Amino acid sequence: MNNYDIIIKPILSEKSYSGIDMKRYTFKVALSATKVDVKRAVEEIFGVEVAKVNTITVKGKVKRRGATSGKRPDYKKAIVQLTERSKTIEFFDSLS
Repeated sequence: MNNYDIIIKPILSEKSYSGIDMKRYTFKVALSATKVDVKRAVEEIFGVEVAKVNTITVKGKVKRRGATSGKRPDYKKAIVQLTERSKTIEFFDSLS
């Protein structure tokens, strides 16, 4: 699996913005990705040092439209904490 297949996109929410100052970044990742995969991918793509990774599998919501109902897909998100001496991820610098 390619590093760019593991990291799908950054998650930009009010809660994730609060972690940027502490070098904590949130990404949507592949469902099959492990913590080790995410750590390696972030280090190679952004050139930073990762201290720890927390992963959460988010269950999709059930949605209704009239009589029919469906379910949004499940996804996995990873919260990546960088080391103190690591540089920041430049993409997020303009957001904080």
